[in-house]
Formats: sequence, structure tokens, C-alpha cells
Amino acid sequence: MKIISSIEELNTIYGAALSPASVTKVTKQLTPLYREMIEISPFAALATVGPEGLDCSPRGDLGGVVCVADDETLHLPDWRGNNRVDSLSNIVRDPRLALMFLIPGSNTTMRINGRGVVSDDEALLSSFEMDGKHPRTVVVISIDEVYFQCARAVMRAELWNEEHFADPAKLPTPGQMLKAATGDFDQETYDREWPGRAAKTMW
Repeated sequence: MKIISSIEELNTIYGAALSPASVTKVTKQLTPLYREMIEISPFAALATVGPEGLDCSPRGDLGGVVCVADDETLHLPDWRGNNRVDSLSNIVRDPRLALMFLIPGSNTTMRINGRGVVSDDEALLSSFEMDGKHPRTVVVISIDEVYFQCARAVMRAELWNEEHFADPAKLPTPGQMLKAATGDFDQETYDREWPGRAAKTMW
């Protein structure tokens, strides 16, 4: 297999010139329309880096996955999860992070590169109160650059086309995957109890 090992080789294949839109769309802070797109997005993938390597974690919240504090700052609450804290562990040691926002029904995604800190400030946590509960921490994100992503990937995937949605009944269940990974596991009990457990621990 031939391996590309230099920027020069890549430029030979793709060309060094970028379209003007690829460059001019990048801003150092939120524009009013970038802010509108990000505030409406209920889902984002959070990428971080640490000594052990890379991590990419799904984040979601109905009504907006992040809170826009100002045109240069976002607040990302850390709601209930699996307690692995991979992303948070990375951020406290290396602040670099990236976010990709998805908006159901839209082929346009938003991307942010920036730096984060993890805060357990009481007032900040209380601002995200939901059903009497609040996140244990909030990632405060300083924006380095923000831009929208070309829609071709989402269009090729037909991501929002219901005709191409997978049938959940034909997919492996979490219990089945855990049993395959561990060998000795009660998959039936796990799958039966999971919906109720998730509903009670959403926040």
C-alpha cells in the first residue's frame, strides 16, 4: 500500500489552492448567524487530546447543547454519563478541544476549535438546573476559530432521510455488545432495565 508521507504529496493530489469561501468563513468569534446556528444545535461531538491519546465524546441537550456566554465563550454542561471522564481528564491536562455541532434536518454543520477549562463554580452549575438537578462540572470554552462545514458529507450520507434510518430491532443491543466484550454478562437483564435506568438518571 502506498502511503502519503508529506504535505507536498498531499498538495500534488489535492492542490494547494483553497476556494475563497474555505478561508473567509473562518472567524475568531461568533457572528450573529454562527451564534444562531450553534444555539439551536442539540448535539455536538467533543474532541479532546491528552497524554493517553485522543477522545471524541457525544454531547446532547434538548434546546441547545451549549450555552453561549458571549461571542468568544461557550458553556458546556457535563450531565450524567458513565463517569469515565475521559474528555474532562484530557481538558484539565491539555486545554485544546474541538466541537462539531449537528442540527437535525440541516445539512450544514458548525465547527469550533478552542481551549477549555473545567469549572465547578456553584453559580455556573446552578444556571443549568434541570428537574432540580445540575451538572457536576461545566466546560468553559474559549473560541479560537469558528466556521461552518461544507454540507457534502451529510448530503452523501442522507443523514436525515428516514428511508435510510437503521431499524433498531436489527442492531446489536448494549447488553449484547457488553456480553461480546466481556464474555460472562447478563445481557437480557441489562437490556430490560436500561430504558428505565436511563430515564431516572438523565440529569
